[in-house]
Amino acid sequence: MTISKIPNRLIHEKSPYLLQHAYNPVEWWPWCEQAFIKAKAEDKPIFLSIGYS
Repeated sequence: MTISKIPNRLIHEKSPYLLQHAYNPVEWWPWCEQAFIKAKAEDKPIFLSIGYS
């Protein structure tokens, strides 16, 4: 996988788990009200990651 040089919105998070994905070329969202508003407005499902080891 190619690592992006441009961070996504996770770059502003404090969680080490979220920060490790801050340069993925994916439109990740942290758990926040704005994520639910956007998903509802676009009629899209929420995919939840609870981490992995």
